Amino acid sequence: MKMSRIAAAGTVSAAAVIVLSAPAFAHVSVSPEGQAAKGGYATVNFKVPNEMDDASTTKLEVSFPADHPLASVMTQPVPGWTAKVTKSKLDKPLEIHGEKIDEAVTKVTWTADGKGIQPGTFQKFPVSMGQLPEDADELVFKAVQTYDNKEVVRWIEPQQKGQEEPEHPAPALPLTAASDGHGGAAGTAKSDDKSHDTASASSDSDSSDTTARVLGIVGIVVGAAGVAFGVLAGRRRVTG
Repeated sequence: MKMSRIAAAGTVSAAAVIVLSAPAFAHVSVSPEGQAAKGGYATVNFKVPNEMDDASTTKLEVSFPADHPLASVMTQPVPGWTAKVTKSKLDKPLEIHGEKIDEAVTKVTWTADGKGIQPGTFQKFPVSMGQLPEDADELVFKAVQTYDNKEVVRWIEPQQKGQEEPEHPAPALPLTAASDGHGGAAGTAKSDDKSHDTASASSDSDSSDTTARVLGIVGIVVGAAGVAFGVLAGRRRVTG
């Protein structure tokens, strides 16, 4: 009886482990290469898995956020795919590096030239973008995935705080706090100060070492002269 209970408990535990360790439902996602800092530029990857067993993904459309328009968006060539960048006029022009920008990228579309993303595989689509907003913690994109069997999956549902992940979540890019130490003027100034301090310390150290060496050599010379003088004086006494 006791062994039966142990076996039953083991079966339940094993089932729980299987459920907990099962992979989450794959979806289109976006992640930065390194970090995506507010107010800066970043390279990100849109990762697209194929979730069907009998069809391939042949098209991906990514819509960019209208509330935080991005003036600079460049795609990296992906073998077997053709990218098209769509821009639109802005109601309110942006000012970047002292220059007014009146249009921004609203969508990027990748279309397969061949077989596309086949079952059991995924594809990354790299994009360089900026200038990232300084007043947001994340950028939410909307992605539409099209298969060669004409089926379309829309990854457009935003994640609501404190709620479970939606069935078709929209790709969200987290933004990190801006840092003066990464390419900023303050970071450069700090680096220059450190280099100056290091050079000064090195110069002081070299000067001290040179002085010590000179004093050491002088001491040796004086000591040798003293010994020679003592020897000569001794010889004079003996001769006298």
